[in-house]
Amino acid sequence: MRGYLHKSLSATVEFIVETDKADLLERPVSPEMVVFYITQDTQRHPLLPELKSGGFKVTGKMSTQCSLLDPIAGELTVEASSVPIHSIDIHLLRMESILLGEKIISETSLIQTTQVADGDVCRNMTLPIYVILPRLLTCPTVLAGPFSVEFKVSVVISFRSELSKLHKKSDPTTPRLWLAMETLPLELVRTN
Repeated sequence: MRGYLHKSLSATVEFIVETDKADLLERPVSPEMVVFYITQDTQRHPLLPELKSGGFKVTGKMSTQCSLLDPIAGELTVEASSVPIHSIDIHLLRMESILLGEKIISETSLIQTTQVADGDVCRNMTLPIYVILPRLLTCPTVLAGPFSVEFKVSVVISFRSELSKLHKKSDPTTPRLWLAMETLPLELVRTN
């Protein structure tokens, strides 16, 4: 406030807070590897008829607990697919939730997409997963009473389809007929 005849001044500043590394965990985080598999039977949304009838199977493992300084690591294998694959992507999602009265209000944001494969991949070949976390968009997982910031990792397989060509600008987190996905929780911790 600057008085009666002058406009008030205000400024907005974005800043990042880093703590002294002496206060952080000493021990390294042992990555918890979670085994996953994706088939036509694990999908909870409708699929293309040729995917339902012909089938597909993708297996893999991925770390679901890691330090902010370490990448998300893992591997996946396309064991079978009757329809050619267009691409395989890893989506990093941030979920922010607050408790408002009796309701929990959540908002999910796609913060990063990393492409693991482009085009149809060889069957039974192990593909590495290596996702570097974006420093400005991630933080340790926080569960603090009515407020939480959590993360998830989605493995998204896009199959070749004439229908997918018609919907080029679709939301990548929305299940589509030509997509198969598996979402895993991700716990991020800060270590030195």
